[in-house]
Amino acid sequence: MSGTLSSLRIVEIAGIGPTPFSAMWLADHGAQVVRIARPGSPQIFPMKRDVLDRGRDWLELDLKSPEGRGIARGLILRADAVIEGMRPGVMERLGLGPGDFPENPRLVYGRMTGWGQTGPLAHTAGHDLTYLAITGALSAIGPRDHPVPPLNLVGDFAAGSMYLVAGMLAAILRASETGRGQVVDAAITDGVAHLMAMISGLRVNGLWRDERQANLLDGGAPYYSCYPCACGGFLAVGAIEPQFWAELVRRLGLSEADLPDRSDPANWTALREILAARIATRSRDDWAAELEGTDACAAPVLSIAEAPSHAHNRARGAYLGDDPRPAPLLSREPGSPREGRRLSAEEARDLWR
Repeated sequence: MSGTLSSLRIVEIAGIGPTPFSAMWLADHGAQVVRIARPGSPQIFPMKRDVLDRGRDWLELDLKSPEGRGIARGLILRADAVIEGMRPGVMERLGLGPGDFPENPRLVYGRMTGWGQTGPLAHTAGHDLTYLAITGALSAIGPRDHPVPPLNLVGDFAAGSMYLVAGMLAAILRASETGRGQVVDAAITDGVAHLMAMISGLRVNGLWRDERQANLLDGGAPYYSCYPCACGGFLAVGAIEPQFWAELVRRLGLSEADLPDRSDPANWTALREILAARIATRSRDDWAAELEGTDACAAPVLSIAEAPSHAHNRARGAYLGDDPRPAPLLSREPGSPREGRRLSAEEARDLWR
C-alpha cells in the first residue's frame, strides 16, 4: 500500500451512497480498507463495476451468524477505524457496536446516517432529498415554481461522506495523541445545515430572500445564471465582480453604458432578456472559444460524457478514463486508486496480524 494514509486500517460495513464514497476516498489516499458485504445484498443501481467500490479488498460475511461476526470482530479489533451506515442500534444488536471493543480503546467508529444517531427521525427511512428538505437547502434550489433535487451531491456526498471523512480523520489524529478513540456521528442533516452557514448568515443579515431565483447565487441575478445558446447547449455566466462583468459585456459585444443598472434587482428581468438574446445568437462552443481563458467568468455547460475531454480537465488529470482521479491533489502523495480483490475467510482471519 502507498499513500499518505497507508498506515490506517479501516473496516467498512458495506452500505450505499455516502458510506462507500467515504471508504473510496480513504482508500484513494492509501488507507487499507476491507469491505464486509452481506451475501446477496441487492443493488439500487445494478452495475458490472461501481467506481465507489474501488481501492479496497472485500469479503462476504453473514453478520447474523457466529462465524461471520467472529471474523468481523477480529478485523475490527485490529483496525484503527470502522465505517458503517446502518440504522441506529443495528450494529449494537449484532454485538459489533462501538461499545463492544474495549480491547481496542483507540478505535474510531464512524457512523453515517441521514438523520443521525439521535432525534425523533433517527430510526425512520430517508434519502438525500428528504434530508435536504428539512434543512432549508432544498427550498433554495431550483426555479421559482418548484424545488429541484441537486442530484445527490449536496446531501449524500458533500454533507454526508466528506463530513464523515473529516470527522474520522480528526478523531484518528486525536487517538494518536491520547490513545482513545471516539464515535463520529455523521448525520447528513447536520452536514447540510453546516454547509448552509453562509446562506443562513446572509438571510439573518437581510441579504437573502426565502424565494428561489430571487438572490445573487440561486439564478436570480442575470450575471450569475445559465443561458441557452443557438445550438441548444448552455453557457454558464458567473461574472459577479464589476471587473469580470465588464470583461463579459465587452466580449459579448455589448456596451455597459447601454445596459440597465445591474445593482438594482428591479432591472434584472430586462438585463436577463438582453443577455439571453445576445447569447442565443451563437453556439455554446463558439462562446467558449471567445470567453474561456479570459476573466469573463463564463464557461460551457458540458455533459457528464463531455467533461473528461475538456482541455483543463485533461491537463489536470482530473479523470482516469471515465473515473474521477483521487482528490484533492497532494504534492508528495497524490493518491492512486487500485483494484481490490475478494478475500477468503481464512485470509480475513490472518489480515493485519
